[in-house]
Amino acid sequence: MTQYSQIQSFLDYLRFEKRYSQHTLISYQNDLEQFFAFLTQYDNLAIEAITPIYIRSWLAELKEESISAKSINRKISALKSFFKFMMKQGVIDQTPMATVVSPKINKRLPAFVEEKNTNTLFTHVEFSDDWKGKTEWLILALFYNTGMRVSELINLKENQVDENYGQLKVLGKGNKERIIPISKELLTEIKNYVAQKPLRLEGVTEIFVNEKGKPLYSKYIYNSVKKYLSAVTTLEKKSPHILRHTFATHLMNNGADLNAVKELLGHSSLAATQVYTHNTIEKLKDIHKKAHPKA
Repeated sequence: MTQYSQIQSFLDYLRFEKRYSQHTLISYQNDLEQFFAFLTQYDNLAIEAITPIYIRSWLAELKEESISAKSINRKISALKSFFKFMMKQGVIDQTPMATVVSPKINKRLPAFVEEKNTNTLFTHVEFSDDWKGKTEWLILALFYNTGMRVSELINLKENQVDENYGQLKVLGKGNKERIIPISKELLTEIKNYVAQKPLRLEGVTEIFVNEKGKPLYSKYIYNSVKKYLSAVTTLEKKSPHILRHTFATHLMNNGADLNAVKELLGHSSLAATQVYTHNTIEKLKDIHKKAHPKA
């Protein structure tokens, strides 16, 4: 079995058994192809001949090229998964990744839009009255009210809206379904938007469509969010993910339970959600400083 077919076999496993997203599959494929391209200088080692020293040499080279610690960690993660799969297939007896240490990443607090600014966005910023304006308003409202990811919003279908219970069934990473409650007002806005679709193209069941009735693409979403966030915030990043951070931070700042926020965001572990508690602590410090006579 060649290295190429082993990589392909691994990617098929991730696609069909682990149900990884296309974005993740492309990242893993690129990382593995880069690693094996590096190994060509060693006469294309067989998988079973790869030792930790080759991996560390590659990582050292990446560091010299000023590749970020976050990117290096992702590449390490790809290699760990690949060699684990090779063990499972009986190609190798032990993984060469056991002694490879991931570089530390300085944790940054997630940036978010202040509540006063989200209020300004939805009460004072003008959206055009045409289909584009209606689409842009609903995109921003859904991101802020549900914390969903870009891919989840693009792929949101009409049948995922549950009117009876006032909730959305969202298909997240790894095809995991989760339930997100929404307000009656937002539910009405979604219903009105769907009823007014300009063209009902056959087979298009996505909620969001452009003026021609075609499903939206991610660049359209990014541009829309950037345009309107620029009107209310000076944050450097103005991506849809900032609205996901905003959703989670506002929930935490207003007393939401950490486990509940984890479920709403579709995080697989609590560790990913705990980053939002730091913003809550900062808010508590601020309240304490302003309100306590001895602070």
